[in-house]
Amino acid sequence: MNKTTVWTIVGVVVAIIIAWVLVDVLFSLLWFIGKLVVVAIVAAIVFFALRALFSRSRAE
Repeated sequence: MNKTTVWTIVGVVVAIIIAWVLVDVLFSLLWFIGKLVVVAIVAAIVFFALRALFSRSRAE
C-alpha cells in the first residue's frame, strides 16, 4: 500500500467516526425536543383542567 491509500483509509475512518458522533448528538437533541413538546402539552392540559376545577369549586 502506498501513502495515498493509507491516508484515504484513515480519512474514511475519521469521517465515519465524526458522522457517528454527529448523528448521535442530533438524535439526542431531537429526542430532548420531542420530550419537551410532550411535557408542554401535558402541562397545558393539567393547567386548564385544574383551572376549570378550581373555578367551578369557587362558583358553588
